[in-house]
Amino acid sequence: MSRKRLVEMARRNLAHVEAGTVDQAPGVYRVPPRTTTTRRASGSSSSASGKRVPLVLGFSAELRGPGTYRALQVADVPVLLTRGGDGQVRAFLNVCSHRGAIVVKEGTGSAKRFTCPYHAWSYDERGALVGVYKPDQFGEVDKSCLGLTPLPVAERAGLIFATLTPGATLDVDAFLCGYDEMLAHHRFDQCHVAAGRRSPGRTGRSPTTATSTSTTWPILHRDSFGTGMPSEALYDAWGPHQRVSFPNPFLRELATKPEDEWPVSQLIGGVWTIFPHISIADFDAGGKEDLHGVAALPRQDRGRVRHRAELPDTSEPDEGAQDRGRGS
Repeated sequence: MSRKRLVEMARRNLAHVEAGTVDQAPGVYRVPPRTTTTRRASGSSSSASGKRVPLVLGFSAELRGPGTYRALQVADVPVLLTRGGDGQVRAFLNVCSHRGAIVVKEGTGSAKRFTCPYHAWSYDERGALVGVYKPDQFGEVDKSCLGLTPLPVAERAGLIFATLTPGATLDVDAFLCGYDEMLAHHRFDQCHVAAGRRSPGRTGRSPTTATSTSTTWPILHRDSFGTGMPSEALYDAWGPHQRVSFPNPFLRELATKPEDEWPVSQLIGGVWTIFPHISIADFDAGGKEDLHGVAALPRQDRGRVRHRAELPDTSEPDEGAQDRGRGS
């Protein structure tokens, strides 16, 4: 079904190329100025909403094997992601249950135990408290009640989703509205993370908002992308998520071939956004597909985090390929 949807979008794109048109809304949509000018709309409220909705916190490839972890800060919340011996990804507040110290400094690595640098309480990959330094000085301690605080987490399409509110319900399938079937064609589960970069400072717009205004690209962003960037765009939505593509004359090459011979790599162009903070674009990088994910963090002093992932080959994915984890 997801490949069928890609083909339908390509057919629509090609029809617009031949007609010299784009999709048009039925009328003018007016946005109240207060939604983009008030400090609350761009600052504290976005931070609060970012803690209620599922956020993409990384690629599954960053936790490729059992015993791997990633520690990061999201919306001022310290988070620890781990992959256990059972292959499942788990997420926790990266905060010691004893005195609230950060347990693991930001970064990635492999470990079976995580020891707090403050008083040496240690936790395993499932977040359980397994060691207390000089336990006789603490009296009777029920370790089963003092593990790391878990966060709702799930994997879909090679991406790790989590909610920053402990005890919240994470229905990632309802949140994605079938979008994960489309994202699976990017083969994130086969990627290798090649690089990452954090750009400090505020961002004026979320990726969803930025990609919704393609008319600014050849004007405002001409020094970055050049004046040849198209200002026309086509939009497809899955709930709050969207794909932005451009009338693509190169699709004419496919029109003479049977649809089952159309390569997925030519059908997934454009910018794919995952609400509220992820933007994904793919490029040909010397025979490898280069996937750039940009996260505009929902925080008052937010910046942008860029991850670059490379595919090891250009073979087509299996139809309906799914991520390895189903979440918890």
